[in-house]
Parts: sequence; C-alpha cells; structure tokens
Amino acid sequence: MKQLAILGSTGSIGRQTLQVIDSTPNTIKPVALAAGNNKLLFLEQVKKYKPQLISMQHEEDARWLQQQLDGFHQKIDICYGSEGLLAVATFSDADTVLTAISGAVGLQPTVAAIKAGKTIALANKETLVAAGELIMLLAREYGVHIMPVDSEHSAIWQCLQGENSHDVARLILTASGGPFRSWSSEQMAAITPAMALNHPNWQMGAKITVDSATLMNKGLEVIEARWLFDISYDNINVVIHPQSIIHSMVEFNDGSVLAQMGVPDMRLPIQYALFYPQRLAGKAPRLQWPIGELTFAEPDYERFPSLNLAFQAGRVGKTMPAVLNAANEMAVHAFLAGRLEFKAIPKLVAKVMEEHSPVQYNSLEDIMEMDSWARHRVEEIIG
Repeated sequence: MKQLAILGSTGSIGRQTLQVIDSTPNTIKPVALAAGNNKLLFLEQVKKYKPQLISMQHEEDARWLQQQLDGFHQKIDICYGSEGLLAVATFSDADTVLTAISGAVGLQPTVAAIKAGKTIALANKETLVAAGELIMLLAREYGVHIMPVDSEHSAIWQCLQGENSHDVARLILTASGGPFRSWSSEQMAAITPAMALNHPNWQMGAKITVDSATLMNKGLEVIEARWLFDISYDNINVVIHPQSIIHSMVEFNDGSVLAQMGVPDMRLPIQYALFYPQRLAGKAPRLQWPIGELTFAEPDYERFPSLNLAFQAGRVGKTMPAVLNAANEMAVHAFLAGRLEFKAIPKLVAKVMEEHSPVQYNSLEDIMEMDSWARHRVEEIIG
C-alpha cells in the first residue's frame, strides 16, 4: 500500500485527492497531512484517515486540534508552521508527497521532500516557476520522480508515454479562457472578486481561480512545462479552448498531434499521478458521447497581458520568474482584499519586473531573497 503525505489536505486538490483515495480502497494510506486554516474540516479528515503526523499553519489551531483529539484512540503527532510543513514533507513512513499548497510557500517543503528521496506528486506549480532549474537538478541528483498533477501537464505526460522526446515539435497547452474571455477591455474595468471567482469549468482555490481569469495561471503553466519536459519556450504554445475537454496536446515532428481528453475534473490527473503507470477505475465522471462542439482560438495578449509577462519572465530566466510569481501572488491577494483593481494586477506585476535586475541563483536562499524583495516592493507600490 502506498504511503502518502499531503501538503494542503483541506484545499481543493487535497480534498479531491482524498476522494480518489476513498474511491480506490486499500491502495493508498494518508500517513501525514498538513493544512492551512480550515481547522474544522481538518479535524474531520484527521479522525477519518487517522494519519500519524499532522500540521497546521498556526500554533493556536494546532493547540485546538490537540484538545479536540485528546483521548483519541490513536496517537497523532501534531506540529505547526513552516517546521510542521517540513516535518510532513519528510515524514519517514511516506513514500510519496503530494504538494497541493498554493504559492511559493511550497518551495521549501518540496525541496526537503526531494532531498528525503520522496516521489513528488506536484500540484504546486509555483515551485517550478520560481526555481525550476534548481528543482529539476535536485530531482536528478536524488533520483526522485516528479509526477505532474496539473491537468495540462498530466495531459502532456500521458501523450508522451512511449514516445521519443526528440520527436516532439511543440507542446500545446489549452486554456478555458476564464470567465472574461469575451469581455471588452472596458467591461473588464468593473470586474469584482466575486466575478473573478466564478470559473465556468473548474472548482479551484481563490488564488488559482483569479490567475485563470487573468490567464496568469496559463503563463505559470508554460514555465512549469518548460522545466518538466525540458523544452524551449519557442516550442510551447497556448490555445484557448472554452470547453476544457482537451487538456493539452503534443505535436510531433511528422505533424501528428496527440491530445488527451476528459471531463474537467481534477480527480483524473490526481489519480493518474498517484497510480502511474496503472489506470485504476475510479469514480470521476466520464465523457458523454457525442461530446458536442470543440472550439479553439488564439489568446488575446492585449486584453490578457499576464500571459505575455510569463513568457517574458521565462525567457529572461534567472530570478525573473520568481519575481513574477511573488509579485503576482501579492497582487492577486490585494485584488481579493479589495485593495487593487482587476486590470491593475498585470500592470503591477509588470512594474515590479521592470525594476528587477535578474541574477543567476545558486540556492533556494537566493530564490527566497528575490521572492521577499518582490513582495515588499508590491506592498510599497500599493501603499
């Protein structure tokens, strides 16, 4: 039985991962769980799955959990904060770590898990965006497999099975276009957080949903794809596909194109990553045939400049993608808090990028230093 540690068990990916486990009994045991602030749901998960180690973001929540679990028939070690994340990521009994927390906070525990020799099921795209070169070097050094969980990268991974990577001409990432793909620039000036959080196809956390609305999420996925599949940015394209049925495609040198299709349900890529190379029968819904019209369009880089910013940052490389990622995180949080307009998100990210002089990084500490600088700079600009 696979022993799994989950970073972010109460988030969207974490909850769906536990649904996959429920639908495939006696295959995976969650032995360590880490959560953020949702202590009530986390308590339910802990009582149901009985992990050996748990962690919460804040000390007071960890103490509350300790009180609630007093007298529980199984001993459970409880920790908190960044040290707790590291403890869950490196838990000795876990052979696989699912990184499902959002943002650059996932960097340090992912590095720790790699150094501990864990297989990584990667749902934290910011890890490869900010430090892709370092992460892939460490994975090779420690002989660790990184299994992509994002639906687009899972699709590419599936299309590449049995293929020679030298025969790949380009990767084609699909994007739904978000809820505002047909809105004019004038209409987009009035977008509120509630509007941006209403994604037409996917159920996701707040930050990634806003990123999908700005198309920054697709830009981050472009950078992630560059590192996962060792391919040039010139050979990565994005196409708008509103139905989200084709999750991504691979074009080969002979002109053939392989596409991976399925319902827009994250349980499918989660299950593929956790059970690879097996394909187990789960409870995710299936496509109903005929599936209807599938449409495709070029992204509008003028109305959605975030996508272009990501390509720019990726091509510059060095510490620029880390700065892009940190500035975007802060800008999105400011938008959700009502401190920033929707259309100001990419403008703010672009300003911070313009002020940054990228340098080659040699360690995780170098990345975190630039991450911190970008976050402070955003706060200074917002005021």
